[in-house]
Amino acid sequence: MSQKLTLETLESWLWESANIMRGSIDSSDFKNYIFGLIFLKRLNDVFEERVVAIMDDEQCTRAEAMDIEKEDGDYFVPLNARWDYIIQRTENIGEVIDEAFGDIEARNSYLEGVLTAIQFGDKAKLGDDLLARLLRHFNRYNLGNQHLYKADMLGDAYEYLIKQFADDAGKKGGEFYTPKPVVQLLVRLLDPQPGHTVYDPTFGSGGMLVESAHHVAELPGGQIMGRPNVALYGQERNLGTWAIGKLNLYLHNMNADLRRGNTLVEPLHLEQDSVRVFDRVIANPPFSAKQWWTPLEVNLKTKVGKDGKEKEVAPNYKKEVYDSYGRFGYGIPPRGYADLAFVQHMLASLKDDGRMAVVLPHGVLFRGGEEGKIRQGLLKGTSEQPGDRIEAVIGLPEALFYNTGIPACVLVINKQKPANLKDKVIFIDASGEFAEGKNQNRLRAQDIDHIHEAHSAAFHNGVEEDKYCRLVSMGEIAGNDYNLNIARYIDTSEVEVPVDIAAVLSQLSVISGQLAEVDAELDGYLSELGLTFVFPDVEVV
Repeated sequence: MSQKLTLETLESWLWESANIMRGSIDSSDFKNYIFGLIFLKRLNDVFEERVVAIMDDEQCTRAEAMDIEKEDGDYFVPLNARWDYIIQRTENIGEVIDEAFGDIEARNSYLEGVLTAIQFGDKAKLGDDLLARLLRHFNRYNLGNQHLYKADMLGDAYEYLIKQFADDAGKKGGEFYTPKPVVQLLVRLLDPQPGHTVYDPTFGSGGMLVESAHHVAELPGGQIMGRPNVALYGQERNLGTWAIGKLNLYLHNMNADLRRGNTLVEPLHLEQDSVRVFDRVIANPPFSAKQWWTPLEVNLKTKVGKDGKEKEVAPNYKKEVYDSYGRFGYGIPPRGYADLAFVQHMLASLKDDGRMAVVLPHGVLFRGGEEGKIRQGLLKGTSEQPGDRIEAVIGLPEALFYNTGIPACVLVINKQKPANLKDKVIFIDASGEFAEGKNQNRLRAQDIDHIHEAHSAAFHNGVEEDKYCRLVSMGEIAGNDYNLNIARYIDTSEVEVPVDIAAVLSQLSVISGQLAEVDAELDGYLSELGLTFVFPDVEVV
């Protein structure tokens, strides 16, 4: 057998495929085609491994092994979707690949709509010559399990590519990718356990679900038959991003219930007439999404202004938004800021003893109006909704994310806070600890450890850390009109050393005398040499 692929070689080889496409199509489109071909090659190579294994185990012919795999195998590859068939095509290659993906989807309900979301048959973008080059490139290595150091190594390489494409896409990268250190922080704060259900309402490329599963797999009882002992759920609005996330989980050998649609308007994980509830909910929703309640935005009313021109009339969200699932019990967020709509959806999706962590812009902590009322409700409660929901507010460094340079925060919400945290909120200011990058900063392992350890110490033992972590009473928060701006609760300014003016003047006087003695001594030397020099007077104030 040939030498097994290392992760470094695999990553480098896969990224080279982007360079083949560069200049032919927009870089933001690379990922869809490359991820599709990675999947196709991986599926074929694993299929071929299974056929050979059946031939060895059953002592049968190749044709007989094919029939057994077709009958029993989960991922049987139809004839026209096999790699050897596709790579021999010289014309209409894109159409051949599209047909192959359609046939694969027809045999696998999990992949329905995932592969056909990628259109290879558009010759204006992908000509036969370019596709032939890509196929030759992907033919270089075998992606079967026997050729990799570990079975889910391709999942790790896939995540590497997602990051590379996010880097390449710049601000657009933030639409589908959350930097891994931020993901690791959220997962460690939530600490999902074996047997838990984990839900991400804006799962993007699936990184938070994958990291949650990895976390559980490392715990005692964290694996069942080689797979993480955790049930994963998610919803994503963007078709291309949804497809990337589905493939990401597949290539990590993880099962997940991932659905496509607008989570705020049409949540798809339901139980009877309510949203389904989970043990852990985790997300990095789009920052301050505008016009977020689509039913009100589709057909806007118009009126004629004083200038005689027709203008659209902005809908009144407070009066007109109606959610049949009852998720917005603390209030309706304004039209220009969907942040607390996502927070309330996530809260409604939590079990009675569940916890959630969400990345948000800092404005959520202090903006007034309807957002201020919602924030107060989460802390104080309302006549219909319980309060004391917020467990922790954690300030992050600036420029961690692709789509914005502003600093963000993590809000941890707990439906069943322990007795020692009742009517208290943990505040952590981690804004000053990070590794500086050219275009983007990042959290280091020690930064994540510091946040996690400070949170854990405050959560379990009420321990605080000067200028970094505080346990703040609800009374103090109420005194600040339920403003959660971290700077109000943690003073990170350095104490200036007081200056003793009298002592400084006394010291200057001594120095002045010493200078006079030196001047006199120097005058003596000059006199002996027959020279004279007049020194300017130095006045001490």
